[in-house]
Amino acid sequence: MNSSTFESVKDVIADTLGIADRARIAEASTPLFGNIPELDSFAVLSLAAALEARFGFQIDDEDFTGEIFETVGSLAAFIDRHITH
Repeated sequence: MNSSTFESVKDVIADTLGIADRARIAEASTPLFGNIPELDSFAVLSLAAALEARFGFQIDDEDFTGEIFETVGSLAAFIDRHITH
């Protein structure tokens, strides 16, 4: 995963979910679901829209799975795959 993508994804997560303490999402292995109370089902949609706007692509319905939102790293890797192809 590209480190600049990772940092940008962390910024989008923090900004979209209103997370002031960015240390909570500092590691690629940081779980999202179940670990970040701000990330509920509505927030996932907001986060997906913010990521699409930031990185300039659309997340297809079939790609919209819980696995991509499992950790900060899995989300960044998903973004990397879609912006480099």
